[in-house]
Amino acid sequence: MSFRCLWTRRTLVVLFITLLIVFELTAYAITTPRPREEFFQFYILGANHMTSNYYPRNDANIYISDRIALYIGVCDEMGTVQLVSIRVKIGNQTIGAPDDLRASRAPLVTEFTRFLQQNETWETPFVWTIANGTMRNGSINISMLRINNMTYQISDWSSKNGANFRLIFELWTWRTDTNAFEYGWSANGQHRVAWLQFWFNMTSDSIAPR
Repeated sequence: MSFRCLWTRRTLVVLFITLLIVFELTAYAITTPRPREEFFQFYILGANHMTSNYYPRNDANIYISDRIALYIGVCDEMGTVQLVSIRVKIGNQTIGAPDDLRASRAPLVTEFTRFLQQNETWETPFVWTIANGTMRNGSINISMLRINNMTYQISDWSSKNGANFRLIFELWTWRTDTNAFEYGWSANGQHRVAWLQFWFNMTSDSIAPR
């Protein structure tokens, strides 16, 4: 057998093996489902279910008894039924927002809880009003919020000149291994979080000094 024939045979064998490996890898990639990306969508809309008209008069300066209509939405893209909680907190100039590890230290006002089916979107109205406030030494204190026709007392929550208040919305999910809610959710070996905030100023025009 000549050297050329031997080289040709070896080349064909190598080529065959290479094509076989490529074919098997391609078949594996086609037939093996990719890991599903598991996540939630979390959003806030204005009065007309749009990303606009968030404030009365299109002005972030809020008066006592102003009615602000929002919609808070969650979509379950986790592939399974999920128990979720939307926790509503009120912040000011000094209390920070949540981060990727910890929820905000701002005081909890209320929460909304619901089971979500796979691919279900839950959009809940959030209609709120500052029901009562006081002013003292240049600071404005919000002492009462009315949310969806329910009244919530808030203890000594103030901001200098009434500026930079914020409502914080955090997404919490139920963990079956700990039988408790956790801030955010765990998916694909990672911990993820979702939160929103709504900034506003409280005007002193409708508050009697104390």
